[in-house]
Amino acid sequence: MAGGLGVVAALAVPLSVPAPAAAAGLIPIELAGPTGPLPVGAVDLHLVDSSRTDPWSGQPREVMVTVTYPAVHVHDRPMLPWLPTGAERALKARLGGAVDGYALPRTHSADRAPARPGRRPVLLHSPGYQSDRTFNTLLIEELASWGHVVAAVDHPYDSGEVEFPDGRVVVTRPDDWSVEAVTAAVAVRAADLRFVLDALAELERGGNPDAERRPLPRGLRGTLDLTRVGAFGHSRGGAASAAVMYLDERVRAGIDLDGGLAGPVVEHGLDRPFLLMDTAIHDGLNQDPSWPSFWRHLSDWHRCLRLADADHNSYTDIVAVAPQLPEQVRAQLQAGTIPADRAVAAVRATVRAFFDLQLRGRPDTGHLLWGASRRYPEIEYIAG
Repeated sequence: MAGGLGVVAALAVPLSVPAPAAAAGLIPIELAGPTGPLPVGAVDLHLVDSSRTDPWSGQPREVMVTVTYPAVHVHDRPMLPWLPTGAERALKARLGGAVDGYALPRTHSADRAPARPGRRPVLLHSPGYQSDRTFNTLLIEELASWGHVVAAVDHPYDSGEVEFPDGRVVVTRPDDWSVEAVTAAVAVRAADLRFVLDALAELERGGNPDAERRPLPRGLRGTLDLTRVGAFGHSRGGAASAAVMYLDERVRAGIDLDGGLAGPVVEHGLDRPFLLMDTAIHDGLNQDPSWPSFWRHLSDWHRCLRLADADHNSYTDIVAVAPQLPEQVRAQLQAGTIPADRAVAAVRATVRAFFDLQLRGRPDTGHLLWGASRRYPEIEYIAG
């Protein structure tokens, strides 16, 4: 499955608790916070790569990134909105009024909260086609609350609504599902992720890679362990995670959440750990032509797991948003029949178990990566 969300399915975004002062008459969308012991901070970065020309705009390539990390405290810090104002308007317009009566929530990530000391594994996140970097906030905040730093990347013209600090909002270009177009888009995403890694290295050296030089969180420098880097993504973002691993040995482990693969990695595979997660509907190893070849060429630790009773967007926040929406909207969201709380808990636990094993050397004592967890029976073992 190469794509992300349909027109209505882009709604997946809302994550966390309602804004403190939601507009009168709007129905708030509420999502659970992370379960880990650490409070969570986040900072948005605007990064401009002057060495690359954007294939769609003809200008220097630029991306928006949210870095989410364990914080010392979140006292008196505002929580970042799920979407800034311009992006929210663009999303609601794209949905044709289907969610105009709803208040998009704020996240559980405190804006520029002081970072908690300690060297942390760094995870790159790439969203699905026509999806925003916030579509997996439930998972991202969970990882940060357990001690990871996550850099979630929007890919302009391929992601959904990307708002820049000057107020510009870039939306997805028209669909082109040819093999050539998808392969090219995944290659751009992989280059974006490599560029973000370079920017994080600059931050670790004491620089400020933000194009506007906006203040960085106190203590963030010194927390990024760039010798322990992973990548994960949903749908086309999963393809980007595999592609960046193929190109850049700094990325030591990766996860594809229900995404078709593209590019040279399909025929050449990887020599580092990789986890594939699919649904019975996608069934990558039997139905997606890109998965079997990739699977045969994986020479290190690899596994394929499945989320039971799931559909494509069960790996994203859509699964938790869908039950809060009218039936006519909910029916189009590809969230499956799995209960939302079970899907969120199982995906959070599995992704964390994988990165804890591969980047921290912590054993999978709950047997999640074997699909044999009594606590999360929704995770099924397919192959490994």
